[in-house]
Amino acid sequence: MTEQDRKLASRAYLFYLFNITFLPGLGFIAQIVLWRQARSQCLAFAIEHARQSILASITAGALLTLVSGLILFIGDLASPYTWVVLILYFTLCHSSLILLGVLGFARSNGGKPFVLFQFRTWWGD
Repeated sequence: MTEQDRKLASRAYLFYLFNITFLPGLGFIAQIVLWRQARSQCLAFAIEHARQSILASITAGALLTLVSGLILFIGDLASPYTWVVLILYFTLCHSSLILLGVLGFARSNGGKPFVLFQFRTWWGD
């Protein structure tokens, strides 16, 4: 594994963190660009981490939007219980996804593999 391979792998998780915190959408586009760049340079370690961060972003988006929407759909909007459940769910889920992104960044920056939700096996070449 080269230094460039490790740096691109670390950037994949930085873009994941940007996607779920500061720049939703733009962070995801940056992840796609990074994955294509790693593929064109045949950097296996970076490809694996970029692929995983992309799938983690898709899963994070589904968890945060679909489940939150389901909570709002099932609950009564005028009920404070609905809002308590929604805020608790969103806060817990979002902070857990951020911590997993930080863990992925630390593992990739250290040159070690990190398998988040076994995504590595979902997307073959």
